[in-house]
Amino acid sequence: MATTPVAVKQVINVAAICGSLRKAKQICSESKELEAMTIEYIEISPLPMINTDLEVDGKYPAAVQAFRDKIIQADALLFASPEYNYSIATPLKNAIDWASRSPNVWADKPAAIVSAGGGFGGGRSQYHLRQIGVFLDLHFINKPEFFLQAFQPPAKFDSEGNLIDEDAKVRLKQVLLALQTFTLRLKGKC
Repeated sequence: MATTPVAVKQVINVAAICGSLRKAKQICSESKELEAMTIEYIEISPLPMINTDLEVDGKYPAAVQAFRDKIIQADALLFASPEYNYSIATPLKNAIDWASRSPNVWADKPAAIVSAGGGFGGGRSQYHLRQIGVFLDLHFINKPEFFLQAFQPPAKFDSEGNLIDEDAKVRLKQVLLALQTFTLRLKGKC
């Protein structure tokens, strides 16, 4: 029997990471303003391509350290992953690799994934990200899943890239409430 996530009063801090570098990041824009949590969009475009030669005297480049600090400060993570060639996009993989350098700042973080894409709505990228998360000790919520077939009528986004599909908005909120409940459970606060 499936259970529906119930809203709880405890506020959590969520770091939202969008795997796309596009200006209109579609699903990322909608996740900025939801109740019961503080969601901070973490920009990944300033990160250099992973290169351990950039680590000098045990220190990371400033952009990398700032990114890692944001992950450390977050209670939970929200990944919005486009799908490219059955996998996650290169910028997201780059961000994952930088934050997994010792010490791995992903470890023991609760997380959720949402995606928008073609026929399967980015589902294959989600499954690949889940595989990567196993090694990183990320704890993904299992349900509800959120795949959005972005190119099927009716329109899901306006010309600015904002989510306008009401059903998708409801489903996205369910994902976030499930992430909040799961985060509080892992932290022993509910």
